[in-house]
Amino acid sequence: MVFLLPGVKFDLDLIQKYDTRAPRYTSYPPATELSEVFTAQDFEIAISTSNQRQTPLSLYFHIPFCQSSCYFCGCNTVITSNKNLAKPYLENIAKEITNTSHLIDTSRKVLQIHWGGGTPNYLDQHQVEFLWNKINQQFKIDAHAEVSIEINPRYVDRNYIRFLREIGFNRISFGIQDFHPQVQQAVNRIQPEAMLFDAMGWIKEANFDSVNVDLIYGLPYQNRHTFRETLRKTMALDPDRIVVFNFAYVPWMKPIQKKIPQEALPPAQEKLDILKMTIEELTGNEYLFIGMDHFAKNNDELAIAQRNGTLKRNFQGYTTHAETELFGFGSTAISMLEDAYAQNHKGLKDYYKAIAAGVIPTSKGIKLTQNDIIRRDVIMSIMSHFQLHKSDIERKYHIDFDQYFAQELQELKPLEDDGLVNISPQEIQITDTGRLLVRNIAVVFDTHTRNRAAKFSRAI
Repeated sequence: MVFLLPGVKFDLDLIQKYDTRAPRYTSYPPATELSEVFTAQDFEIAISTSNQRQTPLSLYFHIPFCQSSCYFCGCNTVITSNKNLAKPYLENIAKEITNTSHLIDTSRKVLQIHWGGGTPNYLDQHQVEFLWNKINQQFKIDAHAEVSIEINPRYVDRNYIRFLREIGFNRISFGIQDFHPQVQQAVNRIQPEAMLFDAMGWIKEANFDSVNVDLIYGLPYQNRHTFRETLRKTMALDPDRIVVFNFAYVPWMKPIQKKIPQEALPPAQEKLDILKMTIEELTGNEYLFIGMDHFAKNNDELAIAQRNGTLKRNFQGYTTHAETELFGFGSTAISMLEDAYAQNHKGLKDYYKAIAAGVIPTSKGIKLTQNDIIRRDVIMSIMSHFQLHKSDIERKYHIDFDQYFAQELQELKPLEDDGLVNISPQEIQITDTGRLLVRNIAVVFDTHTRNRAAKFSRAI
């Protein structure tokens, strides 16, 4: 059965056929390919090379602490109600900023800053100000930089929201997941409807430039009828962006998910019905389907960046500045340079030990080959723009596209027969149906992981 949506064909049988596991391609190679063979010294060399390119910067700061666990969570967190743990963490991340910034040419402008977690609003106002001042001391932040922070609406009030805006944050995001009390109870994320509307009211009152909210489909006790109510209440909040994640049930990787009643998870057909309904509801109500799981209003930066060809993906998802290189600070943070990725130690003990020794706290990483870089361009073009002009790759890398990717073009033929892609001598065009299954198309060009898909979440 084929359902027609604004710009999207929804073939349930076809989607079920391709509902396999694949990376989300927030990077290529995916973060699963980072290795301990790559050392802090390798990262220092990569930073030196990065300075020569003089690209602008994005900065990410990881605050790992949460006061309680959310059973669906796949993030790297530290669950504690002991606020005293934040003090040594901030002291160490400040030292890391100092040590690493001495290696970076800080005349390079910072165009984006993002605080994620964990729960960044685990920090009190004095702690936020401490870290904010440290960042400003070490880096040259562009006057029009996008400065965003994730918050947990259970732990904010009007004064805290106003403080974030006044100090310099201009974008904000928070997780809703689902409005239904039974779903919230099952995933240990209870936040009444009034709380969410209060938080959004304070954000609007503080005049943030953009507000993003997260939903998750595939959680226990969800069905298309209850999730429709969640969508309509979410749209009543009037966020600029809505991200609707597919719940990745991977208890072998995230043991906390074992607390979720598996028998209450919606079956595959129900999940597909929820996805179909979600796209119908959002695209029928002023939200554009940016791709994969992102929806944005027509005047939002994501929509504008996609139209301008400056949209790309990094470890936070879709981002609007394709030209930047990303430096991550804090435990488990990942830096994403043009030709190398590096991840900090996950455990606080190891992270603090590296900082005390005065070294960059890199635990693992990867040096990209030229082949990796070429394939990354192809995959990111597919993921972000749903089309690829072969001549762009040929001019940039001095290759014959059809010859270089002869095997991949052959492997795409069954996907073309199924209506996911259109391949011509000049380009690869992802169809409306293919946009729902873009990970399955991208994985064809992935020489690192496509034969080891079991470790990844399902595409739908």
